[in-house]
Amino acid sequence: MDQPIRMKNNGQISIVLNSQKRKTLAKELPESQPLPKDIPPEHAALKDIEDELGTLVGMEEMKRMIKEIYAWIYVNKKREESGLKAGKQALHMMFKGNPGTGKTTVARLIGKLFQKMNVLSKGHLIEAERADLVGEYIGHTAQKTRDLIKKAIGGILFIDEAYSLGRGGEKDFGKEAIDTLVKHMEDKQHDFILILAGYSKEMDYFLTLNPGLHSRFPLVIDFPDYSILQLMDIGQRMLKEREYTFSHEAEKKLREHLIWVKTVLNPASFSNGRYIRNVIEKSIRAQAMRLLMQNTYDRHELITIRSNDLVFEED
Repeated sequence: MDQPIRMKNNGQISIVLNSQKRKTLAKELPESQPLPKDIPPEHAALKDIEDELGTLVGMEEMKRMIKEIYAWIYVNKKREESGLKAGKQALHMMFKGNPGTGKTTVARLIGKLFQKMNVLSKGHLIEAERADLVGEYIGHTAQKTRDLIKKAIGGILFIDEAYSLGRGGEKDFGKEAIDTLVKHMEDKQHDFILILAGYSKEMDYFLTLNPGLHSRFPLVIDFPDYSILQLMDIGQRMLKEREYTFSHEAEKKLREHLIWVKTVLNPASFSNGRYIRNVIEKSIRAQAMRLLMQNTYDRHELITIRSNDLVFEED
């Protein structure tokens, strides 16, 4: 008689069924259907956004989250069509991470996706920071905040470094902005989407400033720093888009510099993709000046960024 259960040497349990039981089980339990790899054609909105996300480096968690949000909204509509309960959930979000990790770019893509899905009527993005919300006297802040929300109706209000609203203490007008946002998040929760963004630790503290804040952000997404390999990939893509390329020495110099900046000079607040973009733009200008002085304009030189073209802020 076959042993139904066997213990492997590594402690895992291996279940062994005899042939007769295996046949019976096969009849009773049909094989589960694997998830299709390709998105069905009726989900063109999701495919368009996925294609755009595919051009971005990293962001695997964000890509997964977008799919889940899309699926939830789509299936809820199908439930509604079938007469089932389909309660509308607020889609306000919090993006946590260092600068230059793609938060604004993703917010803009979410606006486009939700507009295509008829979740938002316009899908536009209104970017704001503390100075756009906080006024100079009592009542001024609430009015400025309401005006911003009015502009964002039908789209997304994206507030970067949102934690700065809570830095001034009880007498600071930033608290008035927070209270106004909380009220309108409830009153107009399906008319616009609020996305608050900032450093992870500071945003965690910010959530404690108003008892209604935490429960109003069902979607909290972390944007991790890019690795050195990903930062190099971002740089290569930026150059390719502009029809440039690194020389071997320039590529090596940039990689070594990124390792130094990210691990030694400024590990806590390194600006990631934004830093790379600044390096690329400055280096292209430096290359242009070099070619002008050398009076050399053959095709190979026109597209090549050399090591002495690389300009770093710390130099």
